[in-house]
Amino acid sequence: QKATCSENSQGKKSQQSEEAEFYRHCRAAYLSVLKSSLENIKSREQLSLVLQQAGRNPSQKTIDKYWTSQTTTLNFDDFCAILKQEKPPTKTELLQAFGKIDTDKTGFILHDELYKILTTRGDKMSWDEVNTITEQADFNCSGRFDYNKFCELYLTTSEQCCRNARDRLECHSGTRQQQFGNQAATPSEGIPLPVAKSSPRIPRKTDHKPPKGDSRTPSRPSSAQSAKASFSTTVSVGGSSNRSTKLIEPSTMKEWHCAQSKGCFYLEEDGEILSHKYRLHFPQRSPVCVTIKPLNIHQEEGESCHWLSVDTALFILKENETQENLQLVGFTELQNKEMFGWKGELGAGIYWLLPFTTGCRLKKGKTQTTGEAKLLYRDEDGELALTKDFQAALLEIFETIDLDGNGLLSLEEYNFFELRTSGEKCDEEAWAVCKENFEMKKNELTRQGFMDLNLMEANDREGDPSDLWVTLLSLGYNKALEMTEACPFVIEVCAERCRPRVKALCVQPGGSQLSRAVCRAVLGQGEATALPGCASIIIHTYTSGSRITAVIENKSENKVIIHVNNEQSKNCVNNRGLPVFAVEVAPKSMMVSQHVMPLNEQEEWIYNCVHSLL
Repeated sequence: QKATCSENSQGKKSQQSEEAEFYRHCRAAYLSVLKSSLENIKSREQLSLVLQQAGRNPSQKTIDKYWTSQTTTLNFDDFCAILKQEKPPTKTELLQAFGKIDTDKTGFILHDELYKILTTRGDKMSWDEVNTITEQADFNCSGRFDYNKFCELYLTTSEQCCRNARDRLECHSGTRQQQFGNQAATPSEGIPLPVAKSSPRIPRKTDHKPPKGDSRTPSRPSSAQSAKASFSTTVSVGGSSNRSTKLIEPSTMKEWHCAQSKGCFYLEEDGEILSHKYRLHFPQRSPVCVTIKPLNIHQEEGESCHWLSVDTALFILKENETQENLQLVGFTELQNKEMFGWKGELGAGIYWLLPFTTGCRLKKGKTQTTGEAKLLYRDEDGELALTKDFQAALLEIFETIDLDGNGLLSLEEYNFFELRTSGEKCDEEAWAVCKENFEMKKNELTRQGFMDLNLMEANDREGDPSDLWVTLLSLGYNKALEMTEACPFVIEVCAERCRPRVKALCVQPGGSQLSRAVCRAVLGQGEATALPGCASIIIHTYTSGSRITAVIENKSENKVIIHVNNEQSKNCVNNRGLPVFAVEVAPKSMMVSQHVMPLNEQEEWIYNCVHSLL
């Protein structure tokens, strides 16, 4: 066990070291073009130049992908996200690309063929631009292009660009000390403050009384000393594997009426998190208990789902005249192990349930897979069949998209799957065709019917698994058939006096409704402290046994930039992936600064954060 703990600790340190090196590389490239990491990229040309300083050679298609017709600026954190997506090509990949042209595998391409390809395909080059390449003596001889030498020179030059950028960063002390920039998980313009809102309690430091079990002490790292004003928050939370905050589980309320639905968080390529959204109806007023927890699909002893460690929450909003006018009623802050709940009394009417996860644990990570899992094989008769591992993955998917848990897929449930994987819906006519070809019960698709449908897709592609991989990747699976970028969950609503009705309506990002709900929950339940000398800038900190959320409220008439420093925190991970960053808060608005959780829940974790006004 000690050896295992040591290996885990070393692995975490290695990952943190790699992340620190990555962001140092990002800053070096960014600050080679811009004066500060708080300055934004303002043009396509600047974006291309910064990417080149990071060792990339972006095509026009790549620039178009990140600088659309709606783009006006990109900040440092956008740039970091782009670098994570746009990996530099390896020598093997470059040689493979040239090898497709050099079908005889001679190691050379005739200049005439090179001119034809470079001036007619992809980002078309001019003849003069191609001449610049063919006139280079380093990799041209007798009318032939030596692409092996070209690849070596290309990679050497790319690395030299990166090295020069890092050297400039190290030599310039002012640049080296700049902080990371503005990574905003919520909209950068912030959430407008309510018009009629009483001022929050603003305690003095001497009035600061921590909750039982927490300890708060002032601390101010040197990196915040040049700021106009700063405030430090320190929270120490004891480690525990079995937290409970007086949540009555639905199993103890046998006489109550219960409704249940599954759902899933999906992690997008850009780091955005989508999930199901629900409408809840109560025919009359009743005491209510609402819970959410990760869905444990594997029932066999010894099997577990890694996503069980992902934090989940539900925000309950009351629908008034319109869907846009939603009022926060409560959120699931009571906890029993991995389950979170809310208890209270709700009146008759329509409510919205918005699932939420901080992004501290459901986030993009480095792929550790060693190879691609096999999805199909041919049996003794030469017929295509699904491998055992692929069948297991499909059964997991079936359990996840079977929202009502009845062991069958209705057309509505199946369309959530279709929209997620293909972007299109299956209409009644197509569903009738499915009924003719695949096993159904009561007009709903069975597990076997779902498996057969995927096998048919494989047969339609003559054994090519490409479309099957598109489906798997869109549902959060990696190439080893592990669900690493999704978290299925189950919600349950129990009412004492009436039967509640829960209906999944869509799969969407949380958007401004969820951001507003999170901010208002923190303002209502957290502790408020104004920055010294800046009464209009208030830091709200909400603390529970499993997470801490900080919200910045800007009551002034001007936008502000708040520098956030977590370097003194211990055993913590935040949703931004950066220990030091800055956020820009619009006038008369509020926004989430960060969510923080323990890396290891079994051990004590210390949140030490300094918010400073720049």
